[in-house]
Amino acid sequence: MKTDALRFSDFKDLRLLKRGKVRDVYEVEDKLLIVTSDRMSAFDVVMDDPIPDKGKILTGISLFWFNRLESIVENHLISSNPEEYPEICRKYADHLKGRSMLVKKAVPLTVECIVRGYLSGSGWQEYQSTGSICGITISEGYRESDKLPIPVFTPSTKAQDGAHDENISFEKVVELIGKNQAEEIRRISIKIYEFGRDFAEKKGIIVADTKLEFGIIEDRLILIDEVLTPDSSRFWPTDEYRPGGPQKSFDKQFLRDYLLKIKWPKQPPPPKLPPEIINKTREKYLEALGKITGHGL
Repeated sequence: MKTDALRFSDFKDLRLLKRGKVRDVYEVEDKLLIVTSDRMSAFDVVMDDPIPDKGKILTGISLFWFNRLESIVENHLISSNPEEYPEICRKYADHLKGRSMLVKKAVPLTVECIVRGYLSGSGWQEYQSTGSICGITISEGYRESDKLPIPVFTPSTKAQDGAHDENISFEKVVELIGKNQAEEIRRISIKIYEFGRDFAEKKGIIVADTKLEFGIIEDRLILIDEVLTPDSSRFWPTDEYRPGGPQKSFDKQFLRDYLLKIKWPKQPPPPKLPPEIINKTREKYLEALGKITGHGL
């Protein structure tokens, strides 16, 4: 099993703006440098044990999709080649290679854009109790993991680190960002999901749902952060899909299931992850990378 992993980047002469659950964001001139670490979060808590190569896998998958989604929406990517970064970054090229992106600086929207094509996770829980998801009524009789008749846009709040996102109605999104922008992010989010769903299905992956983030540059809406990765989506193997319960997956659900099994209370401190759980999680992410992009690291 691989044991080397990047838990935190530490570039002394770059200005660190933020450490998220997974990404370290630096300001470089009028741009941002996003470094994707190997940190793993589950239930909004960052584990003490990283997953080796996870940051490179997420970056590779996001780059693959950014390139293919340009006809739908502009994205924030400038370059992923450290040799093309500003001079001040180049001394760190060995650490940045494969796990970083130089991006345009955007003002992030205050909502998470979630599109669900299947009934799972918090959407399934809400449907069981209310018969709806984010104010959208779903007809009776659906089972866990059933495919919905059409993809539904189910936005959430963008919680601060350590807090939990909360599902909100489309009307609340309109209150937060305005009607025109709300309708635009809903339309584009569904188009991105449908594109990814149709592509991945041919590769043996069901994209059950996905979370997207958008920002604004000079009144233009752009796609930011990551896109259609195992961290931001539920990926299920098509050949093992069995509606009526939880599904096998290529994403962090494997880790979530382990944490539920050991009855961890979903709050800090995180438990120590056994080597076999770390290794199996890495293998699942690598499998997703290979199936989607056609290559490994």
